[in-house]
Amino acid sequence: MEWLNRMTRAIELMESRMEGKTDIEELAREAYSSPFHFQRMFHMLTGFTVAEYIRRRKLTLAAQELAVGSSKVLDVALKYGYESPESFSKAFRKAHGISPSEARDEGAALKAFPRLSFHLSLKGVQDMDYRIVEKPAFRTLGKKFSTTTAGGQNLTDITRFWQDAGADGTIGKVVQASPGKDLLGICGNMDLANERFDYWIAAENADRPADQELQELLIPAATWAIFPSVGPMPHAIQNVWRRVFEEWFPSTGYTHAEGPELEVYPEGDTSSPDYRCEVWVPIVKP
Repeated sequence: MEWLNRMTRAIELMESRMEGKTDIEELAREAYSSPFHFQRMFHMLTGFTVAEYIRRRKLTLAAQELAVGSSKVLDVALKYGYESPESFSKAFRKAHGISPSEARDEGAALKAFPRLSFHLSLKGVQDMDYRIVEKPAFRTLGKKFSTTTAGGQNLTDITRFWQDAGADGTIGKVVQASPGKDLLGICGNMDLANERFDYWIAAENADRPADQELQELLIPAATWAIFPSVGPMPHAIQNVWRRVFEEWFPSTGYTHAEGPELEVYPEGDTSSPDYRCEVWVPIVKP
């Protein structure tokens, strides 16, 4: 499959540029995609951001070099893009549990983060339902917080955010402000290079002014690919997200339009095996 070859070439280029800085735009060109789409696909397919993968691979290579060679710690730090021995030592200790100088000791325990490779995995054939919808820009009202994708922290943070929003009355305020509208979980302002984005609990609302409790977010006009999710939260919708990036994008030729992503939650029992909600992804047609 062509997308598999493109991602493999991008990994090969990434590995050849471990010394010094890596150009995301160059990697994306190797994969024939935009920098945003490349980074989003990479993260969803591997569970790591591009930055996190590169950081771990550099620290693996640095540890190997210190363990078997005679290079100075400063030279190794500069070789792998660290501006000072202090920043290198901090990152090295976080990755390996020991200092760079201790990596020279005989029998020192080090951690190896292996090079990635992409393979086609044949699974049971299962249809993936979706529809394409054009929607003009619309206004939402809700509450947000910022999180990081590093180490999958966003998954824990978002779950806690929903729990807190239920406990402190935020969800009730959003519902009351937008009667008859579905709740939305919105991933927006995605800064993939720096591993951060904003997450909103909101609802479509064209009229009520923003205030200290509920803030405004404008969703731009877009072409949306909409995928149904059936089953209890959060596992059912997490499975849909996985399949969108593992199966749907590679097989259709669509690319991500770089706008916010939506989860649409109608009223109902979210723990029920019959609960239905939707994933909305902004796309660019092939």
